[in-house]
Amino acid sequence: MSALLGPDETILAHLELDLDKTLRFARGLVLVTDRQLIARSGEEPAWQAFPYRAGLHLQRRDHAGVASLELVDEQRQLARWRHTLGKDTNARQVLDHFEQQRDAAVSGQPVEAPPAAICARCGAPLVPGQDDCPSCAKELYTPPSTWTLFRLWRFARPYRGQLLAGFILTLISTAATLVAPYMTMPLMDEVLIPYQNGQPLDTGKVYFYLGGLLGSALLAWGLGWAKTYILALVSERLGADLRSQTYEHLLKLSLEYFGGKRTGDLMARIGSESDRICVFLSLYLLDFFTDVLMITMTAVILVSINPWLAAVTLIPLPFIVWLIHVVRDKLRHGFEQIDRVWSGVTSVLADTIPGIRVVKAFAQEKRETSRFKDANQRNLEANDRVNRLWSLFSPTITLLTEVGLLIVWGLGIWLVTKNQVTVGTLAAFLAYIGRFYTRLDSMSRIVSHTQKAASGAKRIFDILDHVSSVPEPVKPQHLTKVEGGITVERVGFRYGNRTVLRGVDLKINPGEMIGLVGHSGSGKSTLVNLICRFYDVGEGAICIDGVDVRNIPVSEYRKHIGLVLQEPFLFFGTIAENIAYGKPDASREEIVAAARAAHAHEFILRLPHGYDSLVGERGQALSGGERQRISIARALLIDPKILILDEATSAVDTETELEIQGALDNLIKGRTTIAIAHRLSTLRKADRLVVMDRGVVVEEGQHDELIAKEGAYYRLYTAQTKQLDEQLAERESEE
Repeated sequence: MSALLGPDETILAHLELDLDKTLRFARGLVLVTDRQLIARSGEEPAWQAFPYRAGLHLQRRDHAGVASLELVDEQRQLARWRHTLGKDTNARQVLDHFEQQRDAAVSGQPVEAPPAAICARCGAPLVPGQDDCPSCAKELYTPPSTWTLFRLWRFARPYRGQLLAGFILTLISTAATLVAPYMTMPLMDEVLIPYQNGQPLDTGKVYFYLGGLLGSALLAWGLGWAKTYILALVSERLGADLRSQTYEHLLKLSLEYFGGKRTGDLMARIGSESDRICVFLSLYLLDFFTDVLMITMTAVILVSINPWLAAVTLIPLPFIVWLIHVVRDKLRHGFEQIDRVWSGVTSVLADTIPGIRVVKAFAQEKRETSRFKDANQRNLEANDRVNRLWSLFSPTITLLTEVGLLIVWGLGIWLVTKNQVTVGTLAAFLAYIGRFYTRLDSMSRIVSHTQKAASGAKRIFDILDHVSSVPEPVKPQHLTKVEGGITVERVGFRYGNRTVLRGVDLKINPGEMIGLVGHSGSGKSTLVNLICRFYDVGEGAICIDGVDVRNIPVSEYRKHIGLVLQEPFLFFGTIAENIAYGKPDASREEIVAAARAAHAHEFILRLPHGYDSLVGERGQALSGGERQRISIARALLIDPKILILDEATSAVDTETELEIQGALDNLIKGRTTIAIAHRLSTLRKADRLVVMDRGVVVEEGQHDELIAKEGAYYRLYTAQTKQLDEQLAERESEE
């Protein structure tokens, strides 16, 4: 390569190739200099050099995880280099520098240095060739904060009356508990100490003070019960609202969100995290307010009794506040880590239990047990790290409060010897200070539960703050009557950095049956997902009866679509409930009619309880063909104007397929139907076949027309026919 470089020639960008022309892994290199493009792929014996000149173009294409750079001129393709999308950033840099240097070579003008790229959001400088801002990427992870708990007010607002009543009851009950120590002071100074000094016992005062102590205890008990009951009811309802709204919002998010999340993690957020918040609100938050009120009232009483003793009482307080400040952030981050690790444990369960048949079929019980033990061990280690910190924090707080109590004892005894306070005053003071330090210690322990709740609230608001990539229209257009005409206009779509559809144009007339065919990965299912608006198009538009689907309310639009998936999914419940899933108020006659149309009625009647038979979780009690026929009946019951069959007959045998196909011949009349099928023989009666390849429509027409063209469809059909003939010959030879 060095022989191809001229003196003072500078390499500006490079791309390390990892695929050859047969898509096998092989090493290669593409270089862009200030004078030429130099390249060598794995299958080429020597380096190639292409000096810049007019008419030379470098094009980039990608599909299904594979990208390519094509060098062309006005007459032909000069070279083509392939690579995986992991090298895409470097490929784009090569493309940009190539265009700049070619234009400079043709015009004779030097290349101007491009302006420094900055992030449109935060204004931070970007590294050349980098699309993502590192500063904004850091913001994607927001550490949990105690202030997140204040966002729960939106759920508590409907119960503000009950919350106010609970706060007033807390205030009164806390004040009632402070009566007892105050009454011990005159009981000792006016009754017990004079009696000990030889004076007669004043029984009236004894009954009065003892009655006051009993009355304050009963009042505190009654008010404490009322406030606890009211706030517990509120917190339970708040937790229920939190779960319901989070689940409702979760179901409104697009499929794109669920593609990056694990089921166990989402279950843990809505279940255990909301329960943790509910417990915090019903128990620990109430204790916190009680502690604050108790400490505040006790401090006022202590100052009123003796300011000097009160000042000594507060000596440990700054140290306790400092410890809480130091430990709080570490606990919060530790608890968030515990939450993430625990979601990993639940994710293993969510993966394994529904897939237990696959686990047993491949004898992977030990592997799954090992995977669970690893996740459980990570959970144990995360908890141990938090426990080491907490085990030191809590005894330290206790030690500081005990030291504070000893200091008060020492100063109190000295003041008694100087006749500056009475024994009764000291006894009352010590009773109050005991409660003061007890509540102070209790407040410090609430730090742990507060950080747990803050971590859980953050994980829940991560869901609530997520905006769906399939938004509801600002000014919705309502469909009064749906004919079923579908227009696909220059549609493009990408999954991340992988192009799946490019410039797809397709028009489907109302009542027409379209068969989508093509190799796996050609974009058939993606096109169907866009028509259903599970995703929104990246380019172009999809219209129903001339109306852009993005302008129609999502739920209203999907009511007109019946979808039968390649992998049928049934919910735990009866067969009748599964068929009526899209129309819960359907009568039994309508359910039976849909089942008959899907050729499911006969096998349903053979079950022990007929339509009331339980199908088990995910329909495990039924065969694949039976599940598929129930899925078809479910789609037919809602009588949609648009019917989409995504490999609807792939899970049934040939005989059952013929039965379903016979039913479909009648059902597609008057209904726009889009059918995807690998078995091309099932699409012979389609009005039109649409052949897709690498994200574009390459052919359209009827079966006989496409066979006569001997194009992409002809090759697909011939290959499939040959494969079937080979399978048939093999079976005959075995027999």
